[in-house]
Amino acid sequence: MTINDFDVLVANETHAKYAEEICNEMASSARARGTGIARRTPEYVAMKMREGKAVIALKKEDRSWAGFSYIETWEHGLYVVNSGLIINPQYRKLGLARAIKTKTFFLSLKKFPGAKLFGLTTGLPVMKINSELGYRPVIYNELTHDDNFWKGCESCVNYPILQSKDRNNCLCTAMLFDPAVDAAKVDKPDDPEL
Repeated sequence: MTINDFDVLVANETHAKYAEEICNEMASSARARGTGIARRTPEYVAMKMREGKAVIALKKEDRSWAGFSYIETWEHGLYVVNSGLIINPQYRKLGLARAIKTKTFFLSLKKFPGAKLFGLTTGLPVMKINSELGYRPVIYNELTHDDNFWKGCESCVNYPILQSKDRNNCLCTAMLFDPAVDAAKVDKPDDPEL
């Protein structure tokens, strides 16, 4: 099986039927890694799909769910996070994470021109993909100051560390893509959805 066996699409209403399975895998994967993740409900994930603020990968052969990510905005669209990246365990190591992150990245730039894209991660593969997309490591102070974003960290096992550091540091690496500074680093893909 290769990446060519999958469709990576901007999600829509027809994909909402996968929301519960996606949420269950997010929680299961976080437990297996011993990390936290901002918990989302199937209703929330389905809403992101209906809004066109999510990317889903489906196996061409049987349309089974293979991977997912969604877009969240903060400070009235000034900051955008590509969040909830999850790959179905049976389809890992095929390049789906890179394909989904890339599509979500460019979808974010299209939907929110000029917004700063950022993320927090402890995963080296995600850091590598982010770097390839043009993100750079930054200090936490360069990220959104929206309290609602930081509340999402409460479900992480490392939240006490974040609190003890007054939200200035934690075990996650903060990465930022600012189109005003970093846009020259990326070439838009040839994708009719973007």
